[in-house]
Amino acid sequence: MRLLALLAALAAFALPARAQVASPHAIEIPEWFTESLLELRDDVREAAAQGKRVMLYFGQDGCPYCTALMRTNFSQRPIADKTRRHFVAIALNLWGDREVAWIDGRRMSEKALGRELRVQFTPTLLFLDEKGAVALRLNGYLPPHRFEAALDYAAGLAGKGMRYDEYIKTAIKEAASATLHDETFFAAPPVVLRGAKPVALLFETPYCAGCDELHREGLRRPEVRKLLERFKVHRLTLEDRRTPTATWARELRVAYTPTLVFFDRGKEVFRIDAYLRPFHLASALDYVASGAYRKEPSFQRYLQARAERLRARGKKVDLWN
Repeated sequence: MRLLALLAALAAFALPARAQVASPHAIEIPEWFTESLLELRDDVREAAAQGKRVMLYFGQDGCPYCTALMRTNFSQRPIADKTRRHFVAIALNLWGDREVAWIDGRRMSEKALGRELRVQFTPTLLFLDEKGAVALRLNGYLPPHRFEAALDYAAGLAGKGMRYDEYIKTAIKEAASATLHDETFFAAPPVVLRGAKPVALLFETPYCAGCDELHREGLRRPEVRKLLERFKVHRLTLEDRRTPTATWARELRVAYTPTLVFFDRGKEVFRIDAYLRPFHLASALDYVASGAYRKEPSFQRYLQARAERLRARGKKVDLWN
């Protein structure tokens, strides 16, 4: 009996001292993610001592983009190796209840921190530098070649002294249209944010593969076209920041293309600066046009409820398409 008690005691000491019990329904993550007490100032300090930074990941169960990040991006050895070499990866559940101590010392649950940081998309990745400041934030999924370039920027390996949007244009080489796409629903200038309809500002650039895909797939869907009738849509560009339209990009701190910024009654109420498939794009348009954002501040909760309503009506819902 004494021997059994001794073995039990030794086993208890062998357990990881820093791990908290994982939140239920969190998306499956690679084994090399760090188990943390979620004392983030300590995590930043310990990562810096190893010559690394912290990569904070917000995910949720049933998120196809999270699955793509884990199974597509992190299944590629160069990406996984680079992430492990330069970052301490910590996973948070957007709806989780574990206690997190944020950089400023405030303590709150995972879901409360998600609200505090205005996480509206999953995955959302925050890369924290050696002092705990956000070096880069990625709202949504990036395909592998774009994600690897973002890792280089977040790690401080590339793009020093450059804004992320400037860096990514030089870092990514992919086939893309040299000209902007025109749409019949684009409103003529000037941009007026107050009116009978909500306003959507679409920021694009030439040589933007994501913009090409948005016009080729998302904006061609009948459901999306119908919802766009409820908006006044202006297309703006990031290319020449000296122009009056580019002033909008500076003032709104638009760093990615394509980005959609929605205004209602002259006030920004929502934005999309992530890789969205058509169902999510249509849901975002409906979220603003219906005024649902006023009652439900969480786009993810709204998205889930909308999918359930459509399924209840016998409609097929594919979150990836």
